[in-house]
Amino acid sequence: MFDIAFSELVIIGLVALIVIGPERLPRVARTAGHLLGRLQRYVGDVKADINREMQIEELKKVQDDIVAQTRSIEQSVNEQLRTVETELNQSIAGGLEDKTAEPASPAQAALPLETPAPADAATPAEKPKA
Repeated sequence: MFDIAFSELVIIGLVALIVIGPERLPRVARTAGHLLGRLQRYVGDVKADINREMQIEELKKVQDDIVAQTRSIEQSVNEQLRTVETELNQSIAGGLEDKTAEPASPAQAALPLETPAPADAATPAEKPKA
């Protein structure tokens, strides 16, 4: 990371030994190690938080895309449903108009739609018994 060679570390250690002294050097080295460990953990936590936030943003984008696609599909299905419903209503209305307007065949044209019953004809229940 910092590209420090072993010889440079030895020189830094000798300078620290001369400046700090042999009695306080182990305590300073331990404290520096603890601080360096805390710094590494802090940097790792920050990286993890940033990665988590990026993943959350990506998931939100994917969710928004899915919601948009779902709405689009729902709209197209509703449009198709309306189209089919309109066509069915038109065909039903057209079928009813055809039945009431003209008979389908000449034989049906000769037959009356309702046969009136003669006034003097007796119904089967009213036939006199002989």
